[in-house]
Amino acid sequence: MSSHHTHPRSLLSDAARLLIERIHRAGRPPMQAMSALQARAFYDIGGPLLDLQPPPAVDRVQDLHIPARDGHAMPARLYAPRSDSPLPVLLYIHGGGFTVGSLATHDVLCRQLSRHAHCAVVSLDYRLAPEHRFPTAVHDAWDALQWLAGQGEQLGLDSRRLAVGGDSAGGTLAAVCALMSRDAGLKLRLQLLFYPGTTSHQDTASHQAFANGFLLDKATVDWFFEQYIDLKDREDWRFAPLNANDHSGLAPAWVGLAECDPLVDEGVRYADTLRMAGVAVDLEIYRGMVHGFITMGRAIPDALKAHADAGRALKLAFEG
Repeated sequence: MSSHHTHPRSLLSDAARLLIERIHRAGRPPMQAMSALQARAFYDIGGPLLDLQPPPAVDRVQDLHIPARDGHAMPARLYAPRSDSPLPVLLYIHGGGFTVGSLATHDVLCRQLSRHAHCAVVSLDYRLAPEHRFPTAVHDAWDALQWLAGQGEQLGLDSRRLAVGGDSAGGTLAAVCALMSRDAGLKLRLQLLFYPGTTSHQDTASHQAFANGFLLDKATVDWFFEQYIDLKDREDWRFAPLNANDHSGLAPAWVGLAECDPLVDEGVRYADTLRMAGVAVDLEIYRGMVHGFITMGRAIPDALKAHADAGRALKLAFEG
């Protein structure tokens, strides 16, 4: 892997390097210097500024609430193109270290996936840490997936053609939902994983190579996980899907990684683990890209290629 590179900064694309310099010059405080509430507000405002403006048009955008097992009504948003027949559906779980992120921060991405795949996308506002620590996010994601499988037809969806996806922490949750789906006998067409976290501890070579100066730094990762999970729980496969006993029989995976990302090695390792277990895997590594790039379409044009690649994979999975 290129993460063992002696000059990791030289791997950055021009667009990624410019963005990092711009953010650095703006002197924004690191997330770990804020409270979780401040960090959320900061990300909700700052994140979309880097994404496509105006957001791409989608025929149907509908706000929903999905019941969690404890009665909590989870906000969610449905995106769908016009269609005469029931549409296949992707449950999308946003990233943000289990601590930040919202329907707003991933609005453009969900629109893009719906457009490229000609499918419905349901974006989920699961509960965040530190108010809701592990495993609440896991329960929320799984409850939403089961609800879509059971109730999707009421929304004009074809819930027999169901996929799950997410980025970063959302990619972790999507991978975990794919494992739970297999165990529950719920058939998924695809697990769509953008740079998922998959290991118990951040000790791969890429975590060292890209620890500082590549947007997601070590201090922020540590802060996110302190908010979310106790040290004693970090071996749990619902936090670290690599730790699951068995990866056979899982839904096919599309895995999109950023080359200059602390999480790239564990993403490759997860893709390899799935392949070894006989799962069909399509792995894309976006050269010169940094963690979070898929929600930065305005600043980083490669994001648009990743949207199209993921959308194509979804479309094929739903047609199969």
